[in-house]
Amino acid sequence: MKFGLFNDERIEATKGAKGVCPSCESELVARCGEIKIHHWAHKKKCNDHWWENETEWHRNWKNKFPKEWQEIIHKDESGEKHIADVKTSAGWTIEFQHSAIAREERDSRDCFYSKLIWVVDGMSRKTDLKQFRSMLNVANDIYYEPLLLRVDAEEQRLLKEWGDSSSMVFVDFGDSLISYKDGYSSNTDLWLIYPSNKMMFVSHFSRHSFIELLNNDKPNEIFDKLINPIQKEINEYVVKEKTLREGSQKRLKEEDEKIRREYGIKDDEDWFDGRHGIKIYKRY
Repeated sequence: MKFGLFNDERIEATKGAKGVCPSCESELVARCGEIKIHHWAHKKKCNDHWWENETEWHRNWKNKFPKEWQEIIHKDESGEKHIADVKTSAGWTIEFQHSAIAREERDSRDCFYSKLIWVVDGMSRKTDLKQFRSMLNVANDIYYEPLLLRVDAEEQRLLKEWGDSSSMVFVDFGDSLISYKDGYSSNTDLWLIYPSNKMMFVSHFSRHSFIELLNNDKPNEIFDKLINPIQKEINEYVVKEKTLREGSQKRLKEEDEKIRREYGIKDDEDWFDGRHGIKIYKRY
């Protein structure tokens, strides 16, 4: 925790300082060693069960936004309250997730915060980067500006865990280089996970632009520059795929009817085209 309360003022941890938790109001201890970042720790477990120990990755991300936006208490109509990592003046909550999170807890946060953006640490597990790179190697490109790829999430644990979130999810792979076969290569982008129509898509977005737009209270430009073009292309892709699928089904049906007439195949029989011509067999 970066901020504690002392005399109702938010203060950062310094050696010998005293403070209480802004959420549960229990006593905090200032941890100011030489290895870990200075932070506040609870003497007893915080009653905000969503709160997790802060990593350097967490702190670095939070510090990209104004202090007055960091660690903001959010309360709903029932009185339930939680500490948001960042809450912009436009009302967007940004949660930085380093460790694995249970689906039930993630869904609860999706529901609790009406406008939520997740930034997920793609480097917290050694296998995630490797799996993501392998997935891109066989991905199908749908659109190039912005780059939109249809992917198979079955072998990609990160996408399986986050692909059905109702909020925007961006994955941060730090300064790791991510490449695609069309010549794209970057270590400065975030990756958006975008589920739609029972399919999974991913697209990249500049980390710098993401931070700049949110700091300037222009989150709608993320929709204008990324989300809306993606949805437009996906809608067109779905229509095209449906047309191709229906055309293929129609051709197969016409071929089946032709073969049945030609060979006198009955309704309780099926056929296949074998090495030596049409073979007919009873349907079980």
